[in-house]
This record gives sequence, C-alpha cells and structure tokens, in this order.
Amino acid sequence: QVQLVESGGGLVQAGGSLRLSCAASGSIFSINAMGWYRQAPGKQRELVARISSGGSTNYADSVKGRFTISRDNTKNTVYLQMNSLKPEDTAVYYCNAEIGNSVYISGYWGQGTQVTVSS
Repeated sequence: QVQLVESGGGLVQAGGSLRLSCAASGSIFSINAMGWYRQAPGKQRELVARISSGGSTNYADSVKGRFTISRDNTKNTVYLQMNSLKPEDTAVYYCNAEIGNSVYISGYWGQGTQVTVSS
C-alpha cells in the first residue's frame, strides 16, 4: 500500500543536468532514510546517494561534487540534482525509502527511471 513514484529521467548531453524526484504515497507513518541507486547494463545496482531523516547525506565517490540529494518531508519526496553529467552516469535510477507504519519499517523501491547521457 506504499508507492514510490519517480520522475525526471531522460536523455541529456554530457555536461548537462537533470533533476530526479521520487514521491512516496500510501499508508505512511514515518519515513527514515531515502536514497537513490542506479544500475547500468551488465552491472550491479549501486548506491548513488542517501539522506537520513535528519538530513545527513552520503554519496558515492563517483558523484561527489556533481550530485546533490535533498528531501522535502512535507511532501514525502526525495530529489537528486545531477550536474556535470557524464556518459558513465547512464543507468536506470531507482528510489529507495525506509517507510514505517505504526508497527514496523520496510524498505520500498520505485519502478526506476532511465537516465541516458550522450557523449
């Protein structure tokens, strides 16, 4: 009964920018950490950036200084601002959130959004 819906992916030239959004909806009591992962063809899914409920962030080394994760707790939404994009950033990007009802916390995934960076 919880959904994560991503938006904002697309095709961009190297050096360009994109902003991804992920909105959580449904039976939500609380949201702990939220994050973005990506999976390129033939590769394992990897963490891109993560933000705690208090706003602490961590990033993959490959995106530090170029990507910024943020969240709007009033909208149950997490964002990923991606600047100076490189062809190696091409992947399907997935949103992840630790969401609790009044009893327990579970991890949820979005459906993924394609980001393609052309050289």
